[in-house]
Amino acid sequence: MVQGVPMKMLVVDDELVSRKKMEKILQHYGVCQAVDSGKAAIEAYTQALLTQEPFDLITLDVSMPDMGGTEVLLMIRILERKNSVPKERQVKILMVTSHADQETVMASIEAGCNDYIKKPFSMERVTQKLNKIGFTTSG
Repeated sequence: MVQGVPMKMLVVDDELVSRKKMEKILQHYGVCQAVDSGKAAIEAYTQALLTQEPFDLITLDVSMPDMGGTEVLLMIRILERKNSVPKERQVKILMVTSHADQETVMASIEAGCNDYIKKPFSMERVTQKLNKIGFTTSG
């Protein structure tokens, strides 16, 4: 929830099982859209900006074949700057990775993510991360 309103979320993962699992977890907190590539993520994000119905949260897989998560993250932050999205209204981005090595984590943080979660993830872990980055996940 964002101030009592259901969240609008985008799940980006090329791996079907991970994408469906994250989507199932996040549906408890609002409306969830899922895409299977970095390019589709940029398209969905751009469309949300154009219709003035921005996402509150994006979960973004680090490793995808067409465009890596860090590259997608950088492009989203550039689009936010170009569209003068104020800092407090920027989408929260949770990187999802099976590679929680320091280099991957630091690259994501430097690119502007809000936090990261390691695969395999659980509902409890996702909920902890959402609370940590400022979302209210309880009634």
